[in-house]
Amino acid sequence: MRLFSRSVLSLAALLVLLPAHAQQSSSSSSSTGEQIEERPSSTVIPRRGVEQAGSAVSLETSETMFTMATALNSCGYDNGLESSLPVRAEIRAEVSAALDRSVDVRESQIALCKYIASHSQGGAQNLAQYVSLALFLSPPPELTLSVSEGDLSPDAGQVVGVLPLLQDFARKADLHLIFVRHHAEYEAATAQVHDSMTRLLLETNSYLHQPVSIYDGRRFLVLLEPMLSPQAVNARVYGSDYFVVTSPSRIDENTATKSSYGSRLSIGSHAGGLQMEQVKHIYLLYQVDPLIYARAQATNRLLPILKVVQDAPIDFNYKNDIVAFTTECLVKAIEARTMDVGFDKPRKPGTVKARADIGDYNQALIDYERRAEAVRRKQVVLDMESGWVLTGSFYDSLMKEDKDGITLKDSIAEMVYGMDVPHEVDAAKKIPFFAPDSNNLVAGAGVTRARAPKRTFSVMDQAELNLQKGDKLGAEEIAEKQLAANPSDTEAQYMMARLRLLGGEPQDAFDRFQKIVATGKDARTVAWSHVYLGRLYDAQQNPDRSKAVAEYKAALNTPGVQSDVRAAAEQGIKQPFAAPKRAIQNSDQRPEADDEELDPTGKKQKESYSPSEEKAPQPR
Repeated sequence: MRLFSRSVLSLAALLVLLPAHAQQSSSSSSSTGEQIEERPSSTVIPRRGVEQAGSAVSLETSETMFTMATALNSCGYDNGLESSLPVRAEIRAEVSAALDRSVDVRESQIALCKYIASHSQGGAQNLAQYVSLALFLSPPPELTLSVSEGDLSPDAGQVVGVLPLLQDFARKADLHLIFVRHHAEYEAATAQVHDSMTRLLLETNSYLHQPVSIYDGRRFLVLLEPMLSPQAVNARVYGSDYFVVTSPSRIDENTATKSSYGSRLSIGSHAGGLQMEQVKHIYLLYQVDPLIYARAQATNRLLPILKVVQDAPIDFNYKNDIVAFTTECLVKAIEARTMDVGFDKPRKPGTVKARADIGDYNQALIDYERRAEAVRRKQVVLDMESGWVLTGSFYDSLMKEDKDGITLKDSIAEMVYGMDVPHEVDAAKKIPFFAPDSNNLVAGAGVTRARAPKRTFSVMDQAELNLQKGDKLGAEEIAEKQLAANPSDTEAQYMMARLRLLGGEPQDAFDRFQKIVATGKDARTVAWSHVYLGRLYDAQQNPDRSKAVAEYKAALNTPGVQSDVRAAAEQGIKQPFAAPKRAIQNSDQRPEADDEELDPTGKKQKESYSPSEEKAPQPR
């Protein structure tokens, strides 16, 4: 039974809001397609997007991270208790009461704590491994991996065995109820830091001359978890996702809220109770990474630098990745240019009573600039002696850029291509590196960073490239071979569904999308398939809005849903998707009065469609 007529549906109409590679993979993408019941929270609960800093920038909380952090607290994680928000002590007391009430809860906790104790590591890494794991989990109560175990970051893979114990403890202690009960306190925590973080990111964008509202498929997410120590800041870069997991501290009269008047940024190092310098560090990586990676081939000329830093006290990964090393050096140069120098810049007198007043101000300004530059240069030296030997070169370039008003985007090519590499190598050889245990060491601004394992280029990646280049036949040939070898290949099925839409076969596409949502194992692909199904229901001649909304909600409820899928699904719930009208090919034809005016760019010259029968298939 046919439900859609052939050759009346345009893929471009349905894809107008989708990325070219909706299956874009990273180590943080999901691989499980199991749908869960609608709950008050998802893996990551949006609280307040920091809209002014960019549509992909957000400040959020997560029940998954709460569950992991609360379990650690129950097993002896006491770091930062004295500076934590009051809600941490309240939740710990409620969990303790649950332990006292139930033998089952106590036995579950003992098993969990035994595992955590047996996998203990020294220093910050002990917490970091569980934070990493939590970022790869679906929401409670499932708490299952959203990627295959082989795609986990190395530190998360070391403690993956905790999951059945965590699931059991969370269920028996009813951590979900505790989380819901303290919703207001979590809202207050995000409100406490929202304005300060927004201002920090806006001012950073202003210094970099970056647009304040842009979405390029990446996201920067600050994840607040009051059950963690305010002194612990964990940063992660997983593919195109940049995470900062941290906790705000109590704010009192001793908390610094503003930088000195001498800083280029008005935000102090502990504004809003956050470790703002470390948040800024990962945000700078988020901004600078694409500029450097776009010139990855050009950075190969800097490879001789890596030979010099093999004995430097920096992470092994930087010693073998010139792109990552170059990015980190540039970020440190920007931090030095925008740092709080510790004293105020002279303020221009409001009213000038004598010529001497202007002379005194100018002289004070000269003295200030000299002293401030000395402080910044000292920081650059510390960075370079810590192993980030290109910081000085980038700092000099930024000085010129600041003076001439040139944007970083416009000057980055000259910074990389124009660098005198032999000179930098010779200069680096003369730098006395700090010992690994030195108190002066500058290593990643105190932020624990982890990059996910590099993903190999797959056969379906080649099919995606073919599709993006307009080679539909080449993409289809690859997908058909994959399906012949493995009929359950979700990525190949997803490719064929989109190709069928391009070929004007919506019925076939619909059937394939339904098969994906029923049996697919990649959560991102499943979520996008729900979005497609919703749009198909919306774009019928007789739209079925209730079924469309059900599909959009199913996309939102898919474990590990990412920001681009969320945005598309939320837009679909907000208003029905409308396929543009078909372009008029025959000059004798005239549009009906209610037809949409053609877009002169050609983007809206798409085909509409209507089903051959009024009854549309039920969503799964």
